[in-house]
Amino acid sequence: MKKLLKKLLLNNNTYHFNKKPGTFCIGFFYFLNLLKNNNMKIAFYGAAKEVTGSKHLITTNDGKKILLDCGMFQGKGDQTDKMNRNLGFEPKDIDYLILSHAHIDHSGLIPYIVKNGFDGMIICTHATRDLCAIMLQDSGRIQEHDTKTYNKKLQKRGLPPVEPIYTAEDALKSMQHFVSIAYEQKFRVTDTVTLSFTDTGHILGSAAVNLKIKEGEKIINFCFTGDIGRQTNSILRTPQPFPQADIIVTESTYGNRLHEIRKEASNKLLKVVLDTCVRKKGKLIIPSFSVGRTQEVVYALNQLENEGRMPKIKTFVDSPLSVNATNIYRMHPECFNEDILHSMEKDPDPFGFNNLIYIQAIEDSKKLNDLKEPCIIISSSGMMEAGRVKHHLANSISNEKNTVLIVGYCEPSTLGAKIKRGDKQVSIHGNIYEVKADIVSLEEFSAHGDYAEMIVYLSCQDKNQIQKMILVHGEEQVMNDYKKILEENRFRNIQLAEKGIEYEL
Repeated sequence: MKKLLKKLLLNNNTYHFNKKPGTFCIGFFYFLNLLKNNNMKIAFYGAAKEVTGSKHLITTNDGKKILLDCGMFQGKGDQTDKMNRNLGFEPKDIDYLILSHAHIDHSGLIPYIVKNGFDGMIICTHATRDLCAIMLQDSGRIQEHDTKTYNKKLQKRGLPPVEPIYTAEDALKSMQHFVSIAYEQKFRVTDTVTLSFTDTGHILGSAAVNLKIKEGEKIINFCFTGDIGRQTNSILRTPQPFPQADIIVTESTYGNRLHEIRKEASNKLLKVVLDTCVRKKGKLIIPSFSVGRTQEVVYALNQLENEGRMPKIKTFVDSPLSVNATNIYRMHPECFNEDILHSMEKDPDPFGFNNLIYIQAIEDSKKLNDLKEPCIIISSSGMMEAGRVKHHLANSISNEKNTVLIVGYCEPSTLGAKIKRGDKQVSIHGNIYEVKADIVSLEEFSAHGDYAEMIVYLSCQDKNQIQKMILVHGEEQVMNDYKKILEENRFRNIQLAEKGIEYEL
């Protein structure tokens, strides 16, 4: 009410009550109109016609501001830093942050908003909190390293230095704001907002955000699906049904594509291993996201080892974050499906086998460049934009004996996308390399459901009760294609999120 009165009184003096007869009536009716239009709203500040930077801001009719995700933009070239620093909203104005999962494109700016004034709760699942504890500090160290390197270039040009977006210390401080709850647990966020999480099977701890929002006598059932996992997953549970919603904000990453059958993934992986490491005697480089994809690949190799089909090839997981994330996976079997739980009765560690070596120290990572024998190197990042994998690519991509195996999505402007689409030359650390290694893509390991799998996930809903659907987290053409597919499946009132636009709900 106070905010409305302030807006009324500061409205360019148009409705001041002390000017002439009749002005009060004009002001009074303007005030009533403001009250009438004070419905719940949502604005999108990322992942709108793109797949990174997930940030969606709900403003309830009583003025509470609830941010869904706080993700970092990735793979935007020279614009990336600017986009991450310019949020589009004031962190201090946010009352609560609800986090769908720990991937950096959904969580990566949490330390930045805390550093700049956010002082509310960050609510997520238990596994998401544990993953954020390592991932955000790792991201902070990357910011520090990249800024240090960039400042050396600025110094040579006589320009002033810049500060990192945030530091590892900032990330550590931000963890004080986290509150974690179990799947299906009802949590009272405010007097008018109740939250529960349902498992989406995308990565460990990933969840759909289900809100019951009270507006007077009316209840609005809202769902933000976050990222939706596969209907068949070797480690995690199948995406779980979510409560009936009036409004759904949902992802569309693979909204116009179908994946290959998941059960063929291990066989195809084995074929690449045999071709590269046995036939060609080369190195198999697997750029992989530290959380989710790395564990999927390691588990597949572990199963091949248990079945006696895996050749005696040294396999390295070269990423400190991957090592730590795998340990957190071991801590959360409540997220696992029945198949892996059953296999763990005979093999207690599904993420380890005789020839598997986890690497933390940078010195041990560098030694892999001099290794002459065939091997498998799994290293982050998945889009090949940062991390140790770039050094392995620089060392291996121009050798025709080697193979680069791409096991996930690559944003169109990234190094990974350039390699995936068949560029003959690529720039790595400022140097040009000929691409002579074989390039293979296995979409079966994708953690995002395809359009058919997302339709299956959404089929738990009574379509007649859905008042509005808004698509996020997808390239524009993909979103348009997915919208048509949804309409063919009798979903209605579908919009594509526009960045910076506020929608009334």
